[in-house]
Amino acid sequence: MKAKDGSPQTHPFSVDTGVMTSPPIDVKASATLNEAGPRSLLRSLHDGLWFLLLVALVFVFSTYSRADEDPFAGPVCDGPPELRYSADAMRRKIALYQVLSEEALSLRSESITYLAHLKEKQTSKEPLLGSEIRLLSVGASELVKKRQKLWQVATAHECWLDEPVPDDPQQAHVQAVGITMSLAAALTLYDNYLTAVALYREDPFLRHHINEGDTGFQVPEGELRRIAASYASVTNRARVRRGLIWYERHAGDLARSQIDEERYLAELVEQSPSYAMVRRIRPLTYANQVIDLIGTISIDTLHSLQSEGVNFSSMVFGNMVGLVESRRGKLDARQDVLDGVADKLQAGDVLLEKTPFRLTDSFIPGHWGHAAVWVGTEAELRELELWDHPVVVAHHEQIRRGRGVVEALRSGVEMNSLEHFMNVDDLAVLHHPNLDPQARRRVILQTLRQVGKAYDFNFDAQSANRIVCSELVYHAYGDVHWPTERKLGRVVVSPDNIAQEAVGDGVFDVALLYHDGVEIDDGAQQQLAKLIEPRVVTLAHSGLSELNP
Repeated sequence: MKAKDGSPQTHPFSVDTGVMTSPPIDVKASATLNEAGPRSLLRSLHDGLWFLLLVALVFVFSTYSRADEDPFAGPVCDGPPELRYSADAMRRKIALYQVLSEEALSLRSESITYLAHLKEKQTSKEPLLGSEIRLLSVGASELVKKRQKLWQVATAHECWLDEPVPDDPQQAHVQAVGITMSLAAALTLYDNYLTAVALYREDPFLRHHINEGDTGFQVPEGELRRIAASYASVTNRARVRRGLIWYERHAGDLARSQIDEERYLAELVEQSPSYAMVRRIRPLTYANQVIDLIGTISIDTLHSLQSEGVNFSSMVFGNMVGLVESRRGKLDARQDVLDGVADKLQAGDVLLEKTPFRLTDSFIPGHWGHAAVWVGTEAELRELELWDHPVVVAHHEQIRRGRGVVEALRSGVEMNSLEHFMNVDDLAVLHHPNLDPQARRRVILQTLRQVGKAYDFNFDAQSANRIVCSELVYHAYGDVHWPTERKLGRVVVSPDNIAQEAVGDGVFDVALLYHDGVEIDDGAQQQLAKLIEPRVVTLAHSGLSELNP
């Protein structure tokens, strides 16, 4: 590994020289040992065992350090095919890119949310506080870092476009996955500009502030201009268009892959707002008519692009999690359904949802794509004698505004209304019938303690400082023996794993179930069992992982 300055970086547990050497043999000490008897011999053996243990630790940590190196820096354009098209290396790349992609989408969401706050300040003619300017610089710094990483992935496998499809099926598959990953990263860069960066750039004050740079946060001067120029580059757009054509000819089947991670890459490509513009619009025409040769794009332009079949207004202004919605959910804005669900819910109930019209469902293994916990209304919490508990007091305002759904989104763990949550096709309400009031109070308090935590992009159920949606339920019901899987050495729990505890001998009841917009009145538990994907159940029972077959 290397340090930030490019110099070799040693692991904190490794020897400074990088070489483990034995001490010189002391002949006198050796003679003394022979004369000292069994006690000295035992002591020497004890010291020798500690020495061997130290050698083993150094070996383990140095091996870990090598494994932690950037896989995108490996050879892909030179060398023998078996090295360039390594399936093991590609699996590592997919895992790392998923984290990068989710972090980029989270940053996009937070940027849009913060822009709305800045616009409010401008409307009221209030000057920005020092802390608000600092947050602007922090965001710009993160943008630069994420853009550099995405650019690295976008160009990592571009050379494969010049190579024929390998005769070996496994190598051909690796080639398709690699090119799709690079294409997804390139389109994400375009999407980030369209949905966030351009909105900052059209504001004179924000444009000037970011272009001015901030050495304290490693934001270079003129960075926004460079990003706009890269976006407007006809050459860059032609490179991406070339990748799209290759993808459509050779990699389109990844959208139907049985491996979630591969399907996720394909969905990133096919649901990208920039797909239509790059693939189906001639670059020169687009440059002349839309981006006025500079790269500036206005909100009005975003609306006008709806004619290209992309729901920009929903994506930019209505969908704060930074995802693309191809439509609204089948249970959305249905007052009868909302009233029915509200009547059934009890404090502590678990909510599962399916949104096949959003990109997230391609990333989450199994049928169910998201999980949340209902912490209840003010009346419920008073009945449970929790309303005056310090943990609950901190959220009085949110609860009184009807935001009783606690969920982990890319922007972090937050509280939302049931109406907001109901933009879904499928919904399950799971109820634990055997919880006494004290246990139910623990569930609610533990759920509320997660509010404000960051999203867990590593999807590690054993982590407590970052939370993903199903981990929220995992920690709230800490005494339940949830079925789990293992991915890259981490313990992972998915929404389908949560659903498994409501079928068979599971501890939860199915209080309510909607499938494809229709309520399942009879046999809800049996229907839920059918919806859970068998491969998720198999993986959970075996402890295996799709990334490590």
